[in-house]
Amino acid sequence: MTYDDNNIFAKILRGEMPAHKIYEDDETFAFLDIMPRSKGHSLVIPKTPAINMLDVAPDDLCTLIRTVQRLAPVIVEAMGADGFMIQQFNGAPAGQMVFHIHFHIVPRYIDVPLKHAASDMEQEDILATNADKIRTAVETRLK
Repeated sequence: MTYDDNNIFAKILRGEMPAHKIYEDDETFAFLDIMPRSKGHSLVIPKTPAINMLDVAPDDLCTLIRTVQRLAPVIVEAMGADGFMIQQFNGAPAGQMVFHIHFHIVPRYIDVPLKHAASDMEQEDILATNADKIRTAVETRLK
């Protein structure tokens, strides 16, 4: 499989598709999932093209997971979550739907079940509010 420059995440990186950005640096980009499994469900992607764990350069993977590690507790705090899980899928049989490597940061809440993956689109105003909360926390905590 070769990298498809027209996948949705590549389009987001080029500014061709909208996204509720919560964080960006020179090498990574993070934004809210539009079909969240929980409130504050976020995606972290590298700016370099890579399909999955087998395709990404080791240094890019280290940078990517470093961003995940930095953002996860900030998202938990901003959203008032009780914990979080990290998900990463490789290949369609494993559940990968967008073929640009990405990590999911999924906040978890006591007694609140997860929604099914890729089930319901979240309302735009809710996504905007949640993105604002997370961006404010990022600006405060990750200076």
